[in-house]
Amino acid sequence: MGLNDEIYLVLVGTGTGMPLPHRGSPCIAIRFQGHSFIFDIGPGSLRALAQLGVNFHLLEAIWITHFHPDHTADLVHFIFATKYPKILNRRKPFLLAGPPGLENFINKVQEAYAPYLDLPANLYHIKELDPGEQNIFTWRNLQFKVCSTAHTQESIAIKMETTGGKSIVYSSDTDLCEDLIELSKGSDVLILEASFPEGQKVQGHLTPSEAGIIAKEAGVKNLVLTHFYPECLATDIGKACRQNFDGQIIIASDHLALRI
Repeated sequence: MGLNDEIYLVLVGTGTGMPLPHRGSPCIAIRFQGHSFIFDIGPGSLRALAQLGVNFHLLEAIWITHFHPDHTADLVHFIFATKYPKILNRRKPFLLAGPPGLENFINKVQEAYAPYLDLPANLYHIKELDPGEQNIFTWRNLQFKVCSTAHTQESIAIKMETTGGKSIVYSSDTDLCEDLIELSKGSDVLILEASFPEGQKVQGHLTPSEAGIIAKEAGVKNLVLTHFYPECLATDIGKACRQNFDGQIIIASDHLALRI
């Protein structure tokens, strides 16, 4: 496949909506063939990206998995910072992609802060992907497919695949979900939430052992666990996951970088 097919991925934030000193809210940065984009943009994401040397004004796309604040809050910061004259005058058009309802969500955010988040209409494009239509969205030599997850009405997981066949799936927030298992089958990397520990199950989220079930049934090569609440961090996450999955398990931390 060669270097041209290599995906460089950084887990910018591996926490939740609960403020923690060493874990930010969800955000994943990806670079592929010179193109930079992110999955989710929770509070503090832009500052964390800056610490990693990622220029926010060079991001070509932002993917939103659902509309909870811990996955979207820095979208306000992103749009507002884009209006800075030195940025706006040289900013190239960018993509905002996500589930049905994304355009309405963005419009309401802009209305709430009007006129401070107004941007030229030709500066951005909104793409809504409907999981029910099973459509594939091609962008920058990558194919994207989504499925619904067991979290909110609009929540989606995202599968990204290169023309060479490499694939990454990002679950975002979810409970046990057959559609997610199907989407993840055979993927090189599954980035999966493991929010709460065994014995403290919360509906709409996974425990580490449940994450192991999904990874096993999907037959993934590598499992990256993320989105930890403090209760889960106090336990042996890997041990619980290995009850059901014997493949490679990576317990994510902020700024963890992977080459795929």
